[in-house]
Amino acid sequence: MPDLLPLLGSALVLGLLGGGHCLGMCGGLMGALTMAIPAEQRARRLRLLLAYNLGRVLSYACAGLLLGLAGVALASSPLAAVLRVVAALLLITMGLYLAGWWSGLTRIEALGRGLWRRVQPVASRLLPVSSVPRALLLGALWGWLPCGLVYSTLLWAASQGNALHSAALMLAFGAGTWPVLLATGLAAERVGAVIRRRGVRMAGGVLVILFGLWTLPGPHQHWLMGH
Repeated sequence: MPDLLPLLGSALVLGLLGGGHCLGMCGGLMGALTMAIPAEQRARRLRLLLAYNLGRVLSYACAGLLLGLAGVALASSPLAAVLRVVAALLLITMGLYLAGWWSGLTRIEALGRGLWRRVQPVASRLLPVSSVPRALLLGALWGWLPCGLVYSTLLWAASQGNALHSAALMLAFGAGTWPVLLATGLAAERVGAVIRRRGVRMAGGVLVILFGLWTLPGPHQHWLMGH
């Protein structure tokens, strides 16, 4: 568990820094969830938002578990190093995207469009959301929306060679995305405004790039761990 804690912290930060991207992907839905609820019914709004985001994060953890099982199968094969290199490169790409220097990460989203075409009609039938179970199910389905940020983190989590760790990392990543989306759903713009500041995005992007470089297999990891 001690070895997992720094990784969980990293996953949490990845989700927090990626909040601006999540806002673009799910911000409209946050508004749709609360549009039909009077502003004075804040407690009901909060319950629906919490249920939706819980469902979304649980779907991330489920994907982490499934892909993590594949990572376990590869852990003892020569492909393990290849998986880790690909995960590192995706993290670097994520950092470039977060910093606003390159948007190539969005091209990865094409990988999940086939699945999403099947899931979206089912998710759409749950709108408008009128109950907590409905919001929870909508979030669980919406978690499969094609997202380069999620895919990159997912592959990095799967490269750990432990399915439960992969699920825990995706759970932490999902938890990191909560502040911005909850603030948006509750019409609290301050958190989102801070995350969208260019200086914050650039600093976060650089940190993710460095994390991606550290993830690359090689002797530099032992040197970094020693310091």
